[in-house]
Amino acid sequence: MKNLKIKEIIEETKGKLIQGNQEEECQNFSKDTRTIKKGDTYIAITGENFNGNQFWKQALDKGASTVIVSNIPISKEELKKYPNKNIIKVEDTLQALYKIARKKREKYQIPVVAITGSVGKTSTKDIVANVVSQKYKTLKTEGNNNNNIGLPFTILKLQNEEALVLEMGMNHFGEIKLLSQIAKPDLCIITNIGTSHIGNLGSRENILKAKLEILEGAQNPKIIVNNDNDLLHKWQKQNPNNNNIYTYGIKEPSSINAKNIQLKENQGTFTCNLENNETKITVPVGGEHFILNALCAVSVGKILNIETEKIIKGIEEFELTKKRMETIKMPNGVKIINDAYNASLESMTASLKYLSEFKNNRKIAILGDMLELGEYTEKLHEQVGKAVYENKIDILITSGKNAKAISKQAKQEGMAEENIIECENQEKIIETLKQIIKKEDIILLKASNGMKFYELPEKIQKIGLSVKP
Repeated sequence: MKNLKIKEIIEETKGKLIQGNQEEECQNFSKDTRTIKKGDTYIAITGENFNGNQFWKQALDKGASTVIVSNIPISKEELKKYPNKNIIKVEDTLQALYKIARKKREKYQIPVVAITGSVGKTSTKDIVANVVSQKYKTLKTEGNNNNNIGLPFTILKLQNEEALVLEMGMNHFGEIKLLSQIAKPDLCIITNIGTSHIGNLGSRENILKAKLEILEGAQNPKIIVNNDNDLLHKWQKQNPNNNNIYTYGIKEPSSINAKNIQLKENQGTFTCNLENNETKITVPVGGEHFILNALCAVSVGKILNIETEKIIKGIEEFELTKKRMETIKMPNGVKIINDAYNASLESMTASLKYLSEFKNNRKIAILGDMLELGEYTEKLHEQVGKAVYENKIDILITSGKNAKAISKQAKQEGMAEENIIECENQEKIIETLKQIIKKEDIILLKASNGMKFYELPEKIQKIGLSVKP
């Protein structure tokens, strides 16, 4: 365990110890007084819609040993109330968080794996972390804590771990650069370059530039890329002398390839060359995109010299983060595929392709708006509509202003009008399902997070008992 001392925090942040003991150690860090525990260090993060400085006394009252606040006035009377507590003032608590996390990272000589990409970051993180944990005690990003606040706080959780697997998200240029400079990764993974946030960045080529910022904080890193992605394939071809680039793929010849792929509703199998043998691997989630995620995890395992048996075990036993291709079983054989956390053209298409693999069930796709697409909004929603038709989805339910283009295009492609239903809100979706849901139906939920489709599974489950035969 390598805790930070108060004096180290002061040195890194150029802060001032208003009161307390410079030699005291800070083990656990928090930004939320609702979950603060005894002995925690509270960092008063401020943003556009919140000001953590308002809660420093509440943090101490709840048991925090140390608080880090911005340059706010603190009276002598207030200090007297907390005689045994450490109070640190800094110019900017957010910048202080970055510096403290960077210092914490520097204390650990352990493999740090960083993962970014337009889609598949979280599922790739989950499967990679499970493989790495077969050899090393591993800390990974929890949930969607992949931004400029979540990533530093993840690093600050380091105790006696032997490896760190981090997810890095972004909306604009410069964001992944910051995360990389804090994390200093040894292995950098880019899952793909798609259209997420294209409205902010202007083009897929610019998205590639933003994702490549993952290399900014790394020193001579190993780089793992999805070779089936057109832009990543082109990029690695343009860097033929970089021996630290490793590729994986299904279609393109790569450092490691999947062969003999067999896809079922709830799993996939493939073989790949490990230790000069064609080794069979089972992925406990259906869909071709999870074969790619597994190949990425195999690549990480090989680089970290993890035994083949442990790589296989890590893949076969991994579990997805909630709301990512989560299957919920209802009465009468109805299943909900809850992939409602976020959406882009690429993830929509992959989910629809997965839905199409349920050959013996009626397939219902409930799709909402994809956000942050700018001038590409209508075109990309139309492409989703085309994918709905091509994947032979039986019933399409859409909700949202942008999603109207999905319905329109699906109809144009040839989908029967009576099988396309537009709903103005979630209540209408539920009312529609009450009318049409039948035994053994498979329901896909997919939209950008802002559409709040993550609220739908519970609502749908409530109508499960009234499912028609």
